[in-house]
Amino acid sequence: MRKGLLSRSECHRAAKMLQSYLDGELDPTNAAIMASHLEFCRRCGLALSTYRSIKTVIAAVSPSPVDAAAIDRLRAFADQLEASGGEDPA
Repeated sequence: MRKGLLSRSECHRAAKMLQSYLDGELDPTNAAIMASHLEFCRRCGLALSTYRSIKTVIAAVSPSPVDAAAIDRLRAFADQLEASGGEDPA
């Protein structure tokens, strides 16, 4: 049996940690749990990929700090994508 995030029912918990995982802000134990979960969970892997793409684009087009409200809107959109299984929620 696996330790850490054991099933898709844990995706909600993982979704809350994805941004911190991407930013390298998780402690080693939680980072290992996330890495383990991402090995088998396609849905969370897609959400991480979305966050990574957003972060890359923002860094490329904005050398100055980005408005926090804009980041919140992008995260909400990524959450909607994750909740819809990768389908465009619009």
